[in-house]
Amino acid sequence: MKIAFMGNPSFALPPLAAISNSRHEIKAVVSNPPKPMGRKRILKHTEVGSFALENKIDLIELDSFNDEVYKKLISIDVDIFVVVAFRILPEKFISIPKFGSINLHASILPKYRGAAPIQWALMNGENTTGVSVFQIEKKVDTGKIIIQNKLEIEKNDNFEIISDNLSNIGAKALIKSLNLIEKGDVDFIKQDNSIFTKAPKISKDMLSIRWDWSAEKINNWIRGLSPRPGMTTKLQNKKIKILKASVVNTHSENEPGKIKIIENKKLQVYTGKGLISILEIQQEGKKSLPIEQFLRGINIVESDLFY
Repeated sequence: MKIAFMGNPSFALPPLAAISNSRHEIKAVVSNPPKPMGRKRILKHTEVGSFALENKIDLIELDSFNDEVYKKLISIDVDIFVVVAFRILPEKFISIPKFGSINLHASILPKYRGAAPIQWALMNGENTTGVSVFQIEKKVDTGKIIIQNKLEIEKNDNFEIISDNLSNIGAKALIKSLNLIEKGDVDFIKQDNSIFTKAPKISKDMLSIRWDWSAEKINNWIRGLSPRPGMTTKLQNKKIKILKASVVNTHSENEPGKIKIIENKKLQVYTGKGLISILEIQQEGKKSLPIEQFLRGINIVESDLFY
């Protein structure tokens, strides 16, 4: 089939590469325009845009879904749009190709509809997640399912690990979906809207650790938001990120945020319910460090508090 692929971040690269190496043909890639990045504000393409340029695929960079883009997408004459980590398609764009548009979503729909399904699955302490390939409809993430594949979540998995795993699982699911659509052999499954859950975008005001939460909840949120954007706290009036932690126990009681140092090698923190051990930390403007190395360069006493 002839395909227009739409995506932006690195999550979309394994699916894009898989389709490029399949019998299907990518006629065009649609991605956001370059943005100024870094201190020198150098224009940088999205990961998907860079892939298209490197592989000499027609690249359509758009600011908005205007009439010019609509005419361009009609003119490339593809069979299907494949959308991975991009934007919400306006209704009139969805049905341009004869097979419509499909999306790869990083959850087992109808659970975790929205912009941050991986983060919320981890933040909520889920044991499993997965991918769904579905037919795009007007209402976001509600279309009929083509394929779903599950993934077990291990206790030390974080956002980065799960994102990489789901991207690769999703790549295979997309190829299988395209083959089924091409053969006219899809058994579409309607979503049960009565059991859907939401995965809204992560906002800045969600990134500050609440030490009165339980140790388990704090650890889940650290995992779900690591390494980017990262959960933050303050120590000695300095902002730091906690990138990795583990639950010591779920019953210790003391003042939330109170620090416990063990042989100057371990840093544990009391929470609203239980004790958590900090394993990797990053001071503002510095690189991340294992906790033992961090403790060598700072003077912390047990009367200190995270807040």
